[in-house]
Amino acid sequence: MAFNNMLDVAYGRVGKLRYELMQSLLSAPDTPLPPPVIPGKDKSRPPVYSHELRALLMSSFARKNPLKARDLFSPPILPARAKPGSADAILLGPLSKRREANIRRRYFTTEWKKVLPPLQISVEPSCSDRNSKPDVASPRDIGFEQTNVLQQVLDLAGGCFLSPRPTRREHKFHIDAVPPCSNPFDGNLPTRWLRRRYRELLGRLPLLTCQPEQSVHQGYAISVSKNALIGGKWQASRLRFVDEDDQAWLQDMRGLQRSAIL
Repeated sequence: MAFNNMLDVAYGRVGKLRYELMQSLLSAPDTPLPPPVIPGKDKSRPPVYSHELRALLMSSFARKNPLKARDLFSPPILPARAKPGSADAILLGPLSKRREANIRRRYFTTEWKKVLPPLQISVEPSCSDRNSKPDVASPRDIGFEQTNVLQQVLDLAGGCFLSPRPTRREHKFHIDAVPPCSNPFDGNLPTRWLRRRYRELLGRLPLLTCQPEQSVHQGYAISVSKNALIGGKWQASRLRFVDEDDQAWLQDMRGLQRSAIL
């Protein structure tokens, strides 16, 4: 759909902006460099996965086929000959170090290109409390932290639960008490259709949340908005809670079913 493609380009799901958002995630300044695969050759060092990139690679909200932690340490496309004590290494000889370095770099490049980058890092209140945890460093800026771009998308997508349309009697007696809802869209396209397009966009916008640990490194959780549409289905958190009236109705219906059976 052309409108979805326009939203993907505008919010960095495809195109140049997506590449720019990923560049800050590819660097890991606080992570020590691993030893080179070929001794004395710095260019043969394995790629470094930042904490943010690790969380995105292993999340189903940021990519279709999430990776496992062992895949980041040992790529699954790496031949068994890379292990010195394996049967293939004994039979066929050890794998070339140059080839191993190239395979690790190629796997890193291939997999990060499958990731949908977040627009910003959401900070939990405990992560910004520097008095309780002075050793925890604040998360870095990766995109639109200093703007309200993400909040604008959430506002355009609409609220968590839309109340049903008031009846004629309620509209007659409460027309002055309830202010009319303002329409954030302008144009001839239906508001309901536009909100659905933005909710589908939320399904392609992973939320990267900082969760501090008891060390200098942060932990990151990946999620999506509760109003997101993924595969045309709502999130479970968007479903309406069952109140007392609903429970009473359910009990009455169960009683009617039992009496009908008897």
